[in-house]
Amino acid sequence: MLTDTPREWVELSGHRVIRLSDEPGSSSLYFNFNAYTPEGDCVVITTPIGISKVELSTFKLSQVILISEHFSLLFVGKKYRRAYYRLNESKALYWVDLDTSETHLIGKEPLGDIQTINCDETYLAGVEVDPTYKSDILDLFSKRDPKTDQFVYVANWPDGTPMTYADAKELRLAQRLEARVPMILFLIDVKNGQRTDVYRATDWLNHLLFSPTDPNLLMFCHEGPWHQVDRLWTLRLDETPIIPHKIHERRMNMEIAGHEWFSHDGETIWYDLQTPRGEDFWVAGYELKTGKRTHYHLNRNEWSVHFSSSPNNSLFCGDGGDSEMVAHAEDGTWLYLFTPKGIPDVAGLKSPDSANLIVPGYFESKKLVDLKKSDYRLEPNANFTPDGKYLIFRSNLHGALHVYAVEVKPR
Repeated sequence: MLTDTPREWVELSGHRVIRLSDEPGSSSLYFNFNAYTPEGDCVVITTPIGISKVELSTFKLSQVILISEHFSLLFVGKKYRRAYYRLNESKALYWVDLDTSETHLIGKEPLGDIQTINCDETYLAGVEVDPTYKSDILDLFSKRDPKTDQFVYVANWPDGTPMTYADAKELRLAQRLEARVPMILFLIDVKNGQRTDVYRATDWLNHLLFSPTDPNLLMFCHEGPWHQVDRLWTLRLDETPIIPHKIHERRMNMEIAGHEWFSHDGETIWYDLQTPRGEDFWVAGYELKTGKRTHYHLNRNEWSVHFSSSPNNSLFCGDGGDSEMVAHAEDGTWLYLFTPKGIPDVAGLKSPDSANLIVPGYFESKKLVDLKKSDYRLEPNANFTPDGKYLIFRSNLHGALHVYAVEVKPR
């Protein structure tokens, strides 16, 4: 299809940007959902008519499957060359072979929201509201904007004045949290579609993500206004009983932590940390085996809706944010590359209990792509390719939504 969007260009930063998609309305996955084949040779994207793959060595785009009804691409597996997707009307779950286009029906999950798959592709995991629960509060989260695929948040102040999108979102999230809606976390066997319920709570369960290396380690969040919840948790599915483990303990009023992800080796959980919310900004890491914590500081403009780390953990990236978001940045609409820097001990002298303290550091940043013309409700969701050479992101910076790659090294 013809488009006015350039195929490639070089930013003032010296970094080349390549448009990967052909069809306006194409999109990439959420920042921490795997979109890459196990061999790292292709990235999988959606188009208005189906699922496509892009060869990262040549940027050749090819259709994997045409889908005539409304669908959602879920993720790509870590073991097999398969993309998993859901037909949104029938609630049928499928995988499709990315090379042969063979499809396989896993089963149907009429009520649950499938969010992740484990690294050996034996189980899908999802959450649902207990089907016996009835409440008008859920109607607040029944409509999505077809342009951004975000919930439609609308509310008024007591005097009838409409709230901004950001304020309306906070209000609706708080109302949903306060309702203490009973929820179920469940698994789906990929081979036979059999469902097993594994955990129940009246916390708002969301953002499920399996470890990229441990098939029994599942991360999830308590959803809601971040300053009102302890967000970060893990479950070990091979434990009896299955008990949630808290990853971050709040130490300050209005402290928030979230938009978490696993390092590629599965050893560290990274997340956005603010102490307090909207004022002081960090990317924080928690080593699962040792409990060691690392905090990298960054400034207000560098705060990003989502952060991500490179395959070898040597670099980070961020997709920036506009002035209405939590950082209220005056100049934050950029795709950033971050180099982590440690803060050395003065004169080489360590504190006596340094091994038990947070390791401090900061990010040295570089602006890669100017995104000031982007609608940030679409969320760029930048992440590194498996070889670390590119960042993949989505944006409507030229009008239509497309998928792009930007080179990590400048021209």
